[in-house]
Amino acid sequence: MAHTLIEKVIGRNVGKEVKPGDIVTAKVDWCMVDDIMVAFVAQKFEEMGFQKIWDPDKVVLIYDHFLPATQTDDCRQFKIGNEFAEKYGIKNVHRTDGICHQLMTEAGYVKPGDIAFGTDSHTVTYGCVGAFSTGIGYTEMAGILGTGELWIKVPETIQVVVDGVMPEGVTSKDLILRVIGDLTASGATYQALEFCGSTIDNMSVSSRMTMANMAVEAGAKCGIFVPDEKTCEYCKIPYDDKVKALRPDADAVYSRVMTYRAEDLVPVVACPSQVDAIKPVSEAAGTKVDQVFLGSCTNGRLEDLQTAAAVLKGKKVAPFVKFIVTPASRKVYRDALADGTLKILAEAGAIITTPGCGLCCGRAGGILTDDEVVVATNNRNFLGRMGTSKVKIYLASPATAAACAIAGEIVSPV
Repeated sequence: MAHTLIEKVIGRNVGKEVKPGDIVTAKVDWCMVDDIMVAFVAQKFEEMGFQKIWDPDKVVLIYDHFLPATQTDDCRQFKIGNEFAEKYGIKNVHRTDGICHQLMTEAGYVKPGDIAFGTDSHTVTYGCVGAFSTGIGYTEMAGILGTGELWIKVPETIQVVVDGVMPEGVTSKDLILRVIGDLTASGATYQALEFCGSTIDNMSVSSRMTMANMAVEAGAKCGIFVPDEKTCEYCKIPYDDKVKALRPDADAVYSRVMTYRAEDLVPVVACPSQVDAIKPVSEAAGTKVDQVFLGSCTNGRLEDLQTAAAVLKGKKVAPFVKFIVTPASRKVYRDALADGTLKILAEAGAIITTPGCGLCCGRAGGILTDDEVVVATNNRNFLGRMGTSKVKIYLASPATAAACAIAGEIVSPV
């Protein structure tokens, strides 16, 4: 029986062949609880009557959305989280290290073939290393903490094939936005997006993270990439036969195959206020911009900051534009400091903030008011996400965002 990549990952975990529609019980390799949900998870865990966590070493608690705290209730979440971690022996606690979805692979937790769950929809990010990962609610997470297991319905798979070399100024963000625009926001509901082709093979792990991260914006249960030598180097593991086996069979059955020629891609933006409202940047050009945000678990990595710095070097941000840069992790911050990237961004006029979720979730400074326009590199442009419901949010790549910061209006990076 031929299998897609996600079927192989799930089948390996449950110890048998699986097909789309099967309901199986997975043994969880990793689970992540963030600061938004920790109080609810703790309450539900104890309501369920659990006395201990099945394996505290497989649980990661990350404070990222509410740091620095902007409301007094945020501090309550920290207090409950700290007490829960101490009571049940959770040692993997990150309080100021960065965004949860950056840390779960960067810090060495999730590896190829793992099954991971997190209390945030963008948990799909870990598919960048060939893992099955998806977001769940606090009740499901409480159940995992007590049992180490969760049921899964094996998803159908949409294969996205991209071949060729992307033009200058086009990034993986432009590609995934194009895919979401073609699928629509519900076009991949409860399916896996499996990315492959020569363009994908040549991508860095950081670029793949951007695409996996946004798979959920098309309704996907997960986005996943075949792990390769680059993956293993990133994860600091050998590229052995166990990893090499994690690839789809040539005759695997897909619900749909989407094919792209990389040379045909252009810089795009997602227009207010739907992630699937995709237009070429050229069609939105001239729109005045009040603020630019470079960061988030979608595009806050070193590669993203370097891309923006290359556009901004020797130039200045428009005098009326606030340009906020939020590295995805403390490591990204240190690396960007060490190689001079932050210096370039600062000299151009960037406001550089502490690592974390920041403006992406409307926290930690930078919110906007009625009729203001922001170009942002994160994953959602929903009404009210970055201030009032009349704020207009355009999603773009780091290259496009940097070009807009200089021009003070939406412009193409090339």
